[in-house]
Amino acid sequence: MTRAVSRSGVTAVQGERVLVGDIGGTNARFALVKPGTVELTHIVTLATADFPGIEAAIQRYAEQVGASGIHRACLALACPVDGDDIDMTNNHWLFRRQQLMNHLGLKQLKLVNDFTAMALGMLHLQPHELLDVHRGDSGRYSAERARAARLVIGPGTGLGVSGLMPVRDGWVPLSGEGGHVSFAPTNAEESAILQGLQKRYARVSVERILSGQGLLELYQVMADIEGLAAVCRSPVAITAQAQADEHSLGRRALNRFFAILGAVTGDQALTLGARGGVYVCGGILPRVHDLFLASGFHAAMVNKGRFAQYLADVPVWLCLAENPGLLGAAAALANDEVSG
Repeated sequence: MTRAVSRSGVTAVQGERVLVGDIGGTNARFALVKPGTVELTHIVTLATADFPGIEAAIQRYAEQVGASGIHRACLALACPVDGDDIDMTNNHWLFRRQQLMNHLGLKQLKLVNDFTAMALGMLHLQPHELLDVHRGDSGRYSAERARAARLVIGPGTGLGVSGLMPVRDGWVPLSGEGGHVSFAPTNAEESAILQGLQKRYARVSVERILSGQGLLELYQVMADIEGLAAVCRSPVAITAQAQADEHSLGRRALNRFFAILGAVTGDQALTLGARGGVYVCGGILPRVHDLFLASGFHAAMVNKGRFAQYLADVPVWLCLAENPGLLGAAAALANDEVSG
């Protein structure tokens, strides 16, 4: 791929290239890849709130990196991607697939769920980008289990859930909306939390807790239960308080967040039969990975009665990579098993 300077002074990119994007509720990440590879270049992150729609964001990206003549694209979106009408779940963007193709002059546009891409991205990470949370008990992670199903789950703006199923020549990602299953308390404190959230919502899904906004609401509800002032006004403030003071409400809220995430992860792993492993990812956990590793996440994950050992045998990794969704979008474009 060659590069040249445009008349505006922006370094332009010449030669065939593919646009990939990973678009969530808060951020839209874009990059270019060489056809048939997952080699990312010209990575740029834009705030979705700064643009009226996806067309304007892509246009800004193309201008910023000096790209033109892009004819193929794969976009990973944090929403269902069936049909022509696309309505983002956690931001204001909505568009029509065919109109976007026409607007951008694309010959091919593949749209995939963001956690479908996230799942594929796990297969292209470097060893240093995965942190062991649990290695799997009793040495039972055999070659046979290396080809068993794997779960991918991660809290960010929402709660993403996907899976990887082995096939003869590789892996097929599963597209679903597991973050919207109902929250099921596991003890009296969580029952009180559920009751507090039911005052706000007619139905409480796990995403109402296991997300950035969910952490804030969990903290607020716990403050009400304990009769304390909710001094933190954002998820960032809560995690900062949790890191600074082990006796703070922020630390207790974050530990409860980890425990609920563990319980949900165990449920999802049982449903999928994910004996090959669990990837935990998303935008929240890497920033507090020290507290996460010391938390009750794994104890809650395996606390499934007769199936405790089943889950204790499952390895768990924390993804520390910066752009796994972009890697997965690049991989999805060339994967015939991924519709879009």
